Amino acid sequence: EHGQGKFKTKIYDRNFQGRSYECSSDCADMSSYLSRCHSCRVQSGCFMVYDRNNYMGNQYFMRRGEYSDFQSMMGMTDIRSCRTIPMHSGSYRMRLYERDNFGGQMHEMMDDCDSIMDRYRMSDCQSCNVMDGHWLMYEQPHFRGRMMYMRPGEYRNFRDMGMSGMSGMRFMSMRRITDMC
Repeated sequence: EHGQGKFKTKIYDRNFQGRSYECSSDCADMSSYLSRCHSCRVQSGCFMVYDRNNYMGNQYFMRRGEYSDFQSMMGMTDIRSCRTIPMHSGSYRMRLYERDNFGGQMHEMMDDCDSIMDRYRMSDCQSCNVMDGHWLMYEQPHFRGRMMYMRPGEYRNFRDMGMSGMSGMRFMSMRRITDMC
């Protein structure tokens, strides 16, 4: 688990100007702290940021560094919520399924996969079970395009996950979130 002090980010308006908010844990609604959030400095830890409240909408992975303008860097106009990503020091394991409710072809992964089509001859992945570790799933091969953060748990149907702006998204590559934070 993670404790206070391992995660720290400071969120600002554009180019680190104006009011700021310091965040060291999950925040489902940043509008109570800032009316707009266009830049941030991640001082420690890793975060997923979302362009809608309650961890919804488009997502972007952030590790230690400076992000001066979300619009030009990520195509996101504003950050409305953020989630800390706990460090994981064990093995990584995820089962991918071709169909929803864990149906169709199944492949177990323990490392990054830059293309499920090339590696497994799968043209689609509609459900998964993340057994160990934290992962990023991407809509395009070679870790490109929109992404989604997956923590341990069962994901029975990607199409019905209630992720506004993410419905119909196909995942074509997966990467472990390792000690790169």
